[in-house]
Amino acid sequence: MINFDSIKHVRGESQFVYDFIPFEKVLYAYVFYSPVAHGIIKKINLDNALGIPGVRYIFTYKDITGENQVGGIIQDEVLLAENEVDFIGQPIALVVADNFLTAKHAAKLIKCDIEELPSIFDPREAFQKGSLIIPPRVFSLGDVDEAWKECDVIVEDRVESGSQEHLYLETQGSIAFPVENEGIKIFSSTQNPTGVQRVAARVLNMPMNKIEVDVLRIGGGFGGKEDQATHWAVLTAMAAKKLQTAVKLILPRQEDMRITGKRHPYSTDFKIGLKKDGKIVAYEVTYYQNAGAAADLSPAILERTLFHTTNSYYIPNVRATAISCKTNLPPFTAFRGFGGPQAMFVMECALYKASQVLGIDYHQLQKINLLKDGDEFPYGQRAENCRAKVCYDSLEKIYKVDEVKGRIEKFNNQNRFIKKSYSIMPVCFGISFTTTFLNQASALVHVYTDGSVSISTAAVEMGQGVNAKLINIASRVFSIPPTRIKLETTNTTRIANTSPTAASKGSDLNGFATMEACQAILKRLKKLAATELKIEDENQIEFKDEVVYCKGEKTDLTWNKIVQKAYVNRVSLSAHAFHATPGLYFDRDTSKGHPFAYHVYGTALIEVTVDCLRGTYKLDSVQVVHDLGETLHPVVDKGQIEGGIVQGIGWMTMEEIIYDKRGKLITDSLSTYKIPDVYGAPEKIEIHFLENAPNDFGPFKSKAVGEPPFMYGIGAFFAILKAMNVFRPGLEIKFIAPMTHERVLMTLYSEVKEKVRL
Repeated sequence: MINFDSIKHVRGESQFVYDFIPFEKVLYAYVFYSPVAHGIIKKINLDNALGIPGVRYIFTYKDITGENQVGGIIQDEVLLAENEVDFIGQPIALVVADNFLTAKHAAKLIKCDIEELPSIFDPREAFQKGSLIIPPRVFSLGDVDEAWKECDVIVEDRVESGSQEHLYLETQGSIAFPVENEGIKIFSSTQNPTGVQRVAARVLNMPMNKIEVDVLRIGGGFGGKEDQATHWAVLTAMAAKKLQTAVKLILPRQEDMRITGKRHPYSTDFKIGLKKDGKIVAYEVTYYQNAGAAADLSPAILERTLFHTTNSYYIPNVRATAISCKTNLPPFTAFRGFGGPQAMFVMECALYKASQVLGIDYHQLQKINLLKDGDEFPYGQRAENCRAKVCYDSLEKIYKVDEVKGRIEKFNNQNRFIKKSYSIMPVCFGISFTTTFLNQASALVHVYTDGSVSISTAAVEMGQGVNAKLINIASRVFSIPPTRIKLETTNTTRIANTSPTAASKGSDLNGFATMEACQAILKRLKKLAATELKIEDENQIEFKDEVVYCKGEKTDLTWNKIVQKAYVNRVSLSAHAFHATPGLYFDRDTSKGHPFAYHVYGTALIEVTVDCLRGTYKLDSVQVVHDLGETLHPVVDKGQIEGGIVQGIGWMTMEEIIYDKRGKLITDSLSTYKIPDVYGAPEKIEIHFLENAPNDFGPFKSKAVGEPPFMYGIGAFFAILKAMNVFRPGLEIKFIAPMTHERVLMTLYSEVKEKVRL
């Protein structure tokens, strides 16, 4: 179970967009962007910039030959600003020069007279002023208004969850160059090659078949390159077409942080009603999503928030309203979890506050309300093969939660200012694109006459290990070693009309397509082997470790021999397969349907130590029972879970995005924006794969792993809260994430009226 991509990364052998030099002469591009959050462009003067030696051309919207439009779900975002700017960082012009430094210097000399207009940065203010991306969406179940009468306790509060920077290792970038027949080839760091192709065709006024997009791999995406890589790819394509040479655009780290979208911040109101025994009766929630200045993927992310309103719990009466608010910040975009974490965080806040009012342990409330088979989600689908309870119970048993609780109580009794605590975080995450038509993929498999295998799919390798999984699938179908198999680049000419590698569907969709293409070839080889061995039933033929078996007995036919015989006998050694996830549908008029192929379940135990005198804390451990089905690649899956946990903890604890009052990003460098490093990550992470949990809807009965583990990090927030409450019982806590060290300190002592006695 080797992940060969990881080995190449460590050796420095992996190639990325920056490494491609397709022409002897490559020009370099640099973006001139808006310095103000909202305004009217009165005049732009390019003369000083054009006078710099080495500057080849400066593009504005007037140079666009097609539509000046890069919007996806909603076409509301221009490639280059025309008369108005809507956020700091909005591209206005593109400088192309002989080298990067010249292009950058020239961009600084562009004079742009902008008349500033009033700006909106708060989503609630945007809602009040009617500044919306789309009309509000509502999911409902039962009768919430009537259900309040049945409640013994009703709790209300407000929750704020912050943004998050993707901080992929490879910044946004692209290189494009002209090819014959007036075509353009684009190497892009994108999760969505067809999206780049489609938008480039629109902007350049060209048919899609004249634009080829190729992705070898990308250096991290996390959703930040699903839609937002398109902008930079199309800019290079436009320049390459005009100047008839290769043009490269790589965003410097600081500018990537300043002008690209991030995780959506949410401001949310909740109201939850329960019986005295802790059973939830009703839940009402209103999400105010800060979408930024354009739609990007906000409508889909907003919908995903609604889908995950109740997390791992069954609530018979629900009304969830989600509002996508247009502000004057860079358009926010997809990020691991795709709106789900924001909903789950609010749900846990509601349970935590309810536990304090009811006097029932927070984790007991969780257990009382866990989903079970047949329970209905607010969107109409019912839980099947529900593993919420088995994951929770397994965690308590495997990691001895009662002993953990006792150990922590003993420590806290012996320490006045340093307190320990734990939290348990259950997760239920739906797997599929909720836009049904995106649940499709193709694979092209070639077996060469020397027995080696080539695979092309729509999957983009971004460090998540999808290539390793696809190789493993082909290896298992053909029963040949992984070293015989090569994954080709993701290319819109070999595999057309691709869905983005996102929504944790890369391995499922492309894995099934690869499996079906390999099985088509294998069936031909079995039929040929049956003929060679003079038997009628090809089902008696089996391939094991590069050898053909007949009726369970080893034969003289090897993999290489049967492949050679297939070629000589004119039996096709290639196959193209198409896979579409069956049984999916969702009616957006009724907000009901069956949008997910299945759900991933899991539960995490998080332990923390908080220095309540200084406000600092450390993550001691995270221990997880995770529902993976039957793992396709345990090394890759474990790495994905570990990475998701740490990234989720970062969102909840230290990763704080701050804008000033004019909409300028303050946390725009690694000195001001902090992510978990070796010191900030948990000292111990243990992962237990749930046993005997096959999934009929995944390749070889596996389950997706990319996004669900991120939500385990939410538990860190509540572990810290619990420690704070131990130190100061009755402490009034505002549900604001991230819970930074500074926020812990200020919260602990915000109401202290006398000096702490040491």
